[in-house]
Amino acid sequence: MITVIVEFKLPQPISNLQARDIFLSTAPKYQGMPGLIRKYYFLTPDGIKAGGIYLWQSREDADRLYTDEWKAFVRGKYDSDPTLTYLDTPVVVDNVLNTIISNPGIPRP
Repeated sequence: MITVIVEFKLPQPISNLQARDIFLSTAPKYQGMPGLIRKYYFLTPDGIKAGGIYLWQSREDADRLYTDEWKAFVRGKYDSDPTLTYLDTPVVVDNVLNTIISNPGIPRP
């Protein structure tokens, strides 16, 4: 599994209510997306930066989304270029589903 943190500056600060409305307008695009396990939208407390935290099954799945067209969409929607940070994610604790998810491709000791 891999986590990708996508972050971008906003042209002007927005409120949580504004962020919710904007994020809800794009959320359906990610439903059922192959390889995407979960996505969290975020807004910094000062309302100046926003983005998403994505949990993917693989780097290949993530790379299918983060194309030049996707980056242009983000730029057009938020007037800012996104930065992407990739993180290996060997284990996830999910307290909603009461489960622990681990990457089956990593051998256990």
